[in-house]
Amino acid sequence: MATSNGSGMDGDQLKGKSTKPCVGDDSLRLQFNAIFHTYEQPLFRLAANLCKDEDMARDIVHDVFLKLWEIRQQLHQIESIEAFLYTLTRNKIMDYLRKVASDARLKQAIWESMQEVLHADSNTMEAKEFRDILNGAIDQLPAQRKAVYLLRDAGYNYNEISDRLNISRHTVKNQVSAALKTIRKAIGNFFN
Repeated sequence: MATSNGSGMDGDQLKGKSTKPCVGDDSLRLQFNAIFHTYEQPLFRLAANLCKDEDMARDIVHDVFLKLWEIRQQLHQIESIEAFLYTLTRNKIMDYLRKVASDARLKQAIWESMQEVLHADSNTMEAKEFRDILNGAIDQLPAQRKAVYLLRDAGYNYNEISDRLNISRHTVKNQVSAALKTIRKAIGNFFN
């Protein structure tokens, strides 16, 4: 069932069409709004279904429409808005899934490295040196990155950290990723 989108066109008229904008900003804005109202929910459902994370799905759809807004002057060059939006959404979902898999592998590798060293003998000089390197790496992190990492290490999820520190969820993700990279480098130097 087609839904009204405020543009005078229903969803069936927009789907798969090359929507040719007029030159004015008002017509571009109306065209963008029509596209947004037509595709926002279907793209969100796709992203939520594949990501299994509604907040991330919202972020992905937001990024997709932000990209569309940034190139709004070239909308007339896009043969199929629907294909363009679904392709962009698919690519952003794949980027997210790759990053999640990479973060999970990295966290697991760090955890296993820590467990191997700490369980061997927590009183040994090597374990003390490892803890010193780990704590030193954490202490060297910039203040915000350190706060994000410590909250994540304490078991908070991205949304909780975002709320506690009053920063965006995207910033939290970037800070966790950067902190893990720095810590992995420091720990890697320890084992080499």
